[in-house]
Amino acid sequence: LGINDEHKCMDIPKKEQMTPEFLKINPLHTVPAIDDDGYTLGGSQAIATYLADKYGQDDSLYPKDLQKRGIVDQMLFYSEDVFCLSKEILVPLTHDGIQPTPEMLGKVKEVQDNVERLLTGRDFIAGDNLTLADFSFITVVDVFEVLSPTGNKYPLTKEWIRRCKTTMKDFEKTNKKGADLLLGLIKNALTN
Repeated sequence: LGINDEHKCMDIPKKEQMTPEFLKINPLHTVPAIDDDGYTLGGSQAIATYLADKYGQDDSLYPKDLQKRGIVDQMLFYSEDVFCLSKEILVPLTHDGIQPTPEMLGKVKEVQDNVERLLTGRDFIAGDNLTLADFSFITVVDVFEVLSPTGNKYPLTKEWIRRCKTTMKDFEKTNKKGADLLLGLIKNALTN
């Protein structure tokens, strides 16, 4: 989107998201949150759609056409469900070493099946173009591959991940450090 922004990392274990300063930005004390010239907003999907509408040079990431936008929104809402599942698994795993149950891993496999099905006949999650939905899904799909390795079972998903990483501007620069840290924590917790 070409936005000049200032990032501030929050130390969640130190409860930096509970400070009075942060609570003015997001009273729900969740991250991420933004302050856009006095307009404050929290939540990944809400922030992404707001920024795309306000600063997007065109509507490719978040279409104005209601039917196309409906598909993107459907995928964004589904990605929230998937994120909740990942949190349900990862918090106990990385904090307390509690291994995922077979039932939870079954839900991960169901998501993996769904993503592969969604990509049938499409280049990206919500159609033939990169949208906000792809940004929302890419990291959690990578995490699920570590939790439930698929080998070559999902060729469309593997090709989509490759396509996203080459299409998304500065993907490696923006995501690699955090993704490597998280994936390392998960792998370590799974082997202990």
